[in-house]
Amino acid sequence: MRRFFLKLFLLAAVLVLGAGAAGLWWVNQPLKLPAPAVDLSVEPGTTPRGIAQAISDAGVGAPAPLLYGWFRFSGQARQIRAGSYELERGVTPRLLLNMLVRGEEATRSVVLVEGWNFRQVRAALAKADQLKPETVGRTDEEVMALLGKPGLHPEGRFFPDTYTYSKGSTDVALLQRAMRAMDKRLDAAWAARASSLPLKTPDEALILASIVEKETGKANDRAEIAAVFVNRLRAGMPLQTDPSVIYGLGTRFDGNLHKKDLQTDTPWNTYLRGGLPPTPISMPGKAALLAAVQPAQSSSLYFVSRGDGSSQFSNSLDEHNRAVNRYQRGGDPSQRSGQ
Repeated sequence: MRRFFLKLFLLAAVLVLGAGAAGLWWVNQPLKLPAPAVDLSVEPGTTPRGIAQAISDAGVGAPAPLLYGWFRFSGQARQIRAGSYELERGVTPRLLLNMLVRGEEATRSVVLVEGWNFRQVRAALAKADQLKPETVGRTDEEVMALLGKPGLHPEGRFFPDTYTYSKGSTDVALLQRAMRAMDKRLDAAWAARASSLPLKTPDEALILASIVEKETGKANDRAEIAAVFVNRLRAGMPLQTDPSVIYGLGTRFDGNLHKKDLQTDTPWNTYLRGGLPPTPISMPGKAALLAAVQPAQSSSLYFVSRGDGSSQFSNSLDEHNRAVNRYQRGGDPSQRSGQ
């Protein structure tokens, strides 16, 4: 009898060891997927058993009880995080659990470029992969209301950067992040502003920074360009900046700035109206924000493009006219900036 029980014990031990070995083999084998990539959504509050079932329901070649058993055996079943995941071919049960425990969600990214206007921002978000389009079909005013800023003009209110997001995120959520980022950058720039700056509010700094962003061809000129506009504001001179005129024309701008465009009155025509335009004209980056509040120490009142992206600065109109003759021989009106 004792020998019988010994044999029975040995058999049980072999079975247990065999099952353990099979389990160790299984957790390191690639799972069968119905496609090169499978989307998996784990909703907050889902139980480990429910997560295992969701994985099986997504077409992954593993029975839900087996997955659930693996989660329990690992001791990490309660550490699985909610989120949107993407399972790719080659993923094993071990790698899958690590992904879920670490919260390694499937992410995408969209780039908001310095100098873009809000129309360009909305176009980029509409094309962004796996980003839910909650703003599509809404006016700019309606979008700002969704963002909790009713009545605020959207231009320049979003910080240009690369934004990553989980699959299934909304464009509203991304815009909220970009808006908070701009608020933070603007507050920091305003706190670091130079003394005697002829700007009364952070919004005025944002407007000036948006112009500097559009006018700068080379980074080394940015602070000097800001100085030209600051000096003009101090002197009561019109800013006469082409990008603001172009912004005011909107979709009427045909790619070339004509004399009639300079004579077309809009709130953003800085040839016909004094002071800053009523709103920003683009999204300024960090460098443009800092240049607007910390302009170069300069007496320049004019600048003209040299044709290579850099600018030639002048203190007087005569000096500026000579620079125009030198660098713009041929009369290209698109390089009239800073006259």
